[in-house]
Amino acid sequence: MVMIVILTALDLEYQAVREHLTDPRVHRHTAGTRFELGRLAGDGRRVALGLVGKGNHPSAVITERAIAEFSPSALLFVGVAGALWPGVGLGDVVVATHVYGYHGGTSEDDGLKARPRVWEIAHETDQIARHLYRTGTWTGRLPAGAAVPAVRFGPIAAGEVVQDSAISAHAQWVRQTYNDALAIEMEAAGVAQAAHHNRSLPMAVVRGISDRADGTKTATDGLNWQPKAAANAAAFAVALAQELAAEHENHPVSNASDASDASKAREAREAKRMTDSVKNVARDNARVGVQAGHIHGNVTIGQPPQTRASDPAAQLAELRDRLARARKAQEVDEDTFTAAEEEIAVAAESLSESTEEGRSKAMIALKKLRGLLADVAELAAHVSTVIAAIRGVL
Repeated sequence: MVMIVILTALDLEYQAVREHLTDPRVHRHTAGTRFELGRLAGDGRRVALGLVGKGNHPSAVITERAIAEFSPSALLFVGVAGALWPGVGLGDVVVATHVYGYHGGTSEDDGLKARPRVWEIAHETDQIARHLYRTGTWTGRLPAGAAVPAVRFGPIAAGEVVQDSAISAHAQWVRQTYNDALAIEMEAAGVAQAAHHNRSLPMAVVRGISDRADGTKTATDGLNWQPKAAANAAAFAVALAQELAAEHENHPVSNASDASDASKAREAREAKRMTDSVKNVARDNARVGVQAGHIHGNVTIGQPPQTRASDPAAQLAELRDRLARARKAQEVDEDTFTAAEEEIAVAAESLSESTEEGRSKAMIALKKLRGLLADVAELAAHVSTVIAAIRGVL
């Protein structure tokens, strides 16, 4: 069954998600991290819930640990964030279209130049999230009596600073450099990096706006905007988890992490179309072993499958005929044909001596001949047959 992992940074965010789970039970990782496994209320789909703590570094570590432990179909990071612009209201839900890891940069004489890392939401996940917003079905998971918040889609900036000023140098730099970011927080870059390193696992960041990141955080926290924003984000994220799980159950090979399964399915379809008889032909410098489905009986590699012949002279005569046909079909150029004819003549004359020295001369001529005809696999294989006959293998 499909598993979705949901991670949070703060305890109140964790509790907001946990309220949507039934029968949660502790799952202890061998390194000591504690997750809870439960099912979505009213749906029954499986969810693993974890707490990563503050900051991008611990969030990356715990995310990697969760992915390795549960092999989820998708990952959601849920919690609160600060708004970067006045148009983003308290309690609004922001779904990240991009995550900016904004602390990368280079310090130069004329100031700090940004060198950010950016992670984009998977197309399928973005489509499902927008559809969920349009239908409005997610609002059924909001707390009773709660106002329906706005849902916004846009970039989120993730760094290592709690921003609580509108006029500090840091605040001005963030707003100027990342002027399309709607919200700012401290963990999403680590989560996104871990998901990216795990075959680009589908990942979504859902944040509720709990403050304006402008120096009024103490006041907004005093008005309990953190738990309200966390509840709004949890409602949307849990509904999104439900939709993602349903999508992956109905279309199990629709995302990048299932590429190997898709490949196996294609291979199975190809196997059904394979015939009982397979002929492999190698030309020029190609070398082919065996490509086949079910094999019954003998397999001949590196020599023609005709009946064995112990007479090297007869084999040479047949080789001369095949060489002439190859010349006529323009598979062998004139210079190669002439040189090959000379080596065949030397081999035939040497074999006629019926001495050990004659067989040795014939072997040398045939080895030269095999090199001359290396680009024509069928002729080279025939030369190998003659050599084997002389050696007494056939």
